[in-house]
Amino acid sequence: MSRKTKNRKTKKRNRRPGPPGPYALLPTLLMGLGAFSNLLQGETSNPWIGGIGLLAFNSLYISVVFRGFDRRRRESATSYALLTAMGALTFGLAITYGGNWLLFFPLFSLACGTILRGRRLGICLIALAGCACAVAVWRGDHVSEPWTIGYGTFISGGVTAAILTLSETVVELRATRQELARSAVERERLRFSRDLHDLLGHTLSVVVVKSEAARRLAPHDLDAALAQVSDIECVGREALTEIREAVTGYRQGSLATELDRAGPVLAAAGIEQAVHRSGPPPAPRTDALLGWVAREAVTNAVRHSGATRCEFVLDSTSERVRLTVTDDGAGPGRPVGAAGGTGLRGLAERLSAAGGSLEAGPGPDGGFVVTAELPAEAPHGPGERDCG
Repeated sequence: MSRKTKNRKTKKRNRRPGPPGPYALLPTLLMGLGAFSNLLQGETSNPWIGGIGLLAFNSLYISVVFRGFDRRRRESATSYALLTAMGALTFGLAITYGGNWLLFFPLFSLACGTILRGRRLGICLIALAGCACAVAVWRGDHVSEPWTIGYGTFISGGVTAAILTLSETVVELRATRQELARSAVERERLRFSRDLHDLLGHTLSVVVVKSEAARRLAPHDLDAALAQVSDIECVGREALTEIREAVTGYRQGSLATELDRAGPVLAAAGIEQAVHRSGPPPAPRTDALLGWVAREAVTNAVRHSGATRCEFVLDSTSERVRLTVTDDGAGPGRPVGAAGGTGLRGLAERLSAAGGSLEAGPGPDGGFVVTAELPAEAPHGPGERDCG
């Protein structure tokens, strides 16, 4: 398919629904041919005044219709002023000449439909239709019944306003759909960046710790060193699986799983692990979020702390769940506060979206403390899926 054909199809798909522009409403001016014919045939008294009035009406009609397709210009005071002048001209010509000049009422109604909306339009059309009927009855010289003039006047403005309003609504819906699509892409990118950071940061920290252990053990205990290398291989395989799951958006961890994985990692780094639980087990969604917190806390403890002990305390009630991770390390360069590191910042955003909170910083007795609190039934945050 050529580029020109593709561009043509794209333009056709994105074309504004309804009238393509104000030019589509200009042929309705042919309704004034009867009045123009009366002028040429000398059937109108004061033809110069009638001719000037016809020229002025057509000019005002074109100006008003073009302004009706631009929302900013449509709602300006100038548009209402032009519409008022057009109304005065319509009544003046119709009352003075009658006959075919009464068709200016439907034309004026159509112009009102391009400018007015809502309640003002309804009141205007009802009043205008009634006036058109009254003038037609008073003149009594039109070829059709007076009620047809009133009906034509009402329906012209109503249909025009309905079509243009529908067109504008479809355009707004298209813009909203595009914005929602962009937001969905941004949320998915944010989710993936968080998952990738948490997964790779933890995995690479484990690989580094176990590699150092293997290097230390190799000269003295080859079997133990090979066991560490075997663990590195297993960690790499698990990381590949987790990254695939993160890419597809279906990764579902748990606090218990992360605590089980944390034991060997902390032990390899010379850190003692302690776990304390109280209360009922968390709901699956809350449990998964706490698993991310435990993973990040272990990663920071291994990479930054220089700690000798890491304690996990889970307090669970029927309403709230709190996980506190405390280590006794004070290593240089570790993040302070939820905004201090990329991982902690991402976790804080993730928990906030689920109605929870995250605090991280030095403990009152030294060391470092990470505290996560969540509702017992944590809702899904933006861009996250139900993986259960």
